[in-house]
Amino acid sequence: MASARTSYLHRLRCSLEGDVLQQGANLLSGLLSLSPAGKPIWCDYDLKAIGAEIDRDQISDASRAGHGMWRWRELLPLPMDLEPVSLGEGDTPLLRAPSLEDELELDRLWIKDEGVNPTGSFKARGMSAAVTMAKHLGAKALVVPSAGNAGGAMAAYGARAGLATHVFVPEDTPEINQLEVELYGGNLYRIDGLIDECGHQAAAKKDELDAFALSTLKEPYRLEGKKTLGLELAEQLGWRVPDVIFYPTGGGTGLIGMQKAFDELATLGWIDPVKRPRMVCVQSTGCAPMVRAFEEKQTFARPWENARTCASGLRVPGAVGDFLILRALRESLGTAVAVEDAALLDDMGALSAATGICAAPEGGACLTALRSLRKSGWIKSHEEVVIFNTGTGAKYLEVLRQLKKPQP
Repeated sequence: MASARTSYLHRLRCSLEGDVLQQGANLLSGLLSLSPAGKPIWCDYDLKAIGAEIDRDQISDASRAGHGMWRWRELLPLPMDLEPVSLGEGDTPLLRAPSLEDELELDRLWIKDEGVNPTGSFKARGMSAAVTMAKHLGAKALVVPSAGNAGGAMAAYGARAGLATHVFVPEDTPEINQLEVELYGGNLYRIDGLIDECGHQAAAKKDELDAFALSTLKEPYRLEGKKTLGLELAEQLGWRVPDVIFYPTGGGTGLIGMQKAFDELATLGWIDPVKRPRMVCVQSTGCAPMVRAFEEKQTFARPWENARTCASGLRVPGAVGDFLILRALRESLGTAVAVEDAALLDDMGALSAATGICAAPEGGACLTALRSLRKSGWIKSHEEVVIFNTGTGAKYLEVLRQLKKPQP
């Protein structure tokens, strides 16, 4: 490493209004949630210094200290002289899907399989960063509302960090997601309602529990962990980006994070300065607030009433980062698609059978959306497409029992 500095994090600011909240000597001076405007907080890095002192090939060098997500230390908030709370997250496989390429008449289709992460989903990336920073900044306990995988991930990383964890879930959250929270020593609270009600309950209890909240985009650092999805994808493709990315969208942190990652890489000169993937937000017809807002050309999304879907990661009626999701879709010339549960279930099985990847319902939803946009001509045969399978299907036992079995 060419520099002795311990961090390239430059400032924290409001993602909506741009007001600087912390910088210089005050940077990382305490735990933060939302900005004064009630919106997510954005991390800005000294990209000029990174570009001058770090060569992108250093990131991929096998001799570089650290592996997985934390290879990207210069673009993450933790001072580099400190150890992160890690279980080996990141460096997930990017796999071609030749039989689906043939079926859909696509030249290149890739599946980014996040199900091989610790705790079985992409949530490991965000929780590694968030729990690391919470511990570094003095948190003694953690609380989160969860529709499924986030709760187990926080409980696991909390256990690794030696912090007490409290997870609020809807009563009908998949059983395995509930059991893993308790397996990791977390405290589980079953709530009569959806994740938004869990969020209200968690917020009401956090002071009593003396716990810091790690709700989606309600603290600055889960986003930075999710950002590594985009950093890693560009590296795996030889420092370029695909034409289209399909991303299953609940809270939307991964989609927002990837757009942020590509902007940072372009500023560094590590990828094409202009080209961005067209981002596709994929939701269920039973819970599609972002699709509706996109189609109505809105800046913010109205909460979805009576949200229902078997894909628990998509059952998020309202997202605090709604305007960031919509901004990313429009800036990338992307779109938003809602799919039926019956179709995503079929494609959960089809994706698994075609690739050997243990697909989650959310991964199946992305394949369904790809079929629709390929049929409409929105995606051309020569375009390179990436689908994100955000978790392992093995954690959806109730859903697996609904899959249609192929006839002999």
